[in-house]
Amino acid sequence: MRLYGSIIALVSGGYSIYLATTGTGMATSAWLMLALGVVVLVHGAVLLTPLAARLGSASGLLMLGYAAVMLLNQVWMVSMGSSGMGGGMSGMNDVNTVAGGMGWDAGMVAIALLMLASGAIMTARRDMMSTTGAMAAD
Repeated sequence: MRLYGSIIALVSGGYSIYLATTGTGMATSAWLMLALGVVVLVHGAVLLTPLAARLGSASGLLMLGYAAVMLLNQVWMVSMGSSGMGGGMSGMNDVNTVAGGMGWDAGMVAIALLMLASGAIMTARRDMMSTTGAMAAD
């Protein structure tokens, strides 16, 4: 389970960093996603090491928190686009171009939902997050 959680965190963190750094400008949401991406990426790497034992059952809760922030950021981006940041008849109402290229991203939503599910499973199955025994079976 740690291996799967790690892969999800590594992909989510990497994608967050990618999205944050490839836009035309670094809006507040891009900085948030960059910081969150780095934290999630580090969490994913830690899950591959013996340091994961220190996280213990908090790992699933952290994944739930990361996913919630990612999803809330996506909702915020869409709401900023529809509340006047370039909306209206100018053609800038396309949610993919809202706030400097950092609008609604279906990939980010999908990854955040996958991370949400992973966090829920990791939290519900805390006993499977052990670094002894279970890792040998992986």
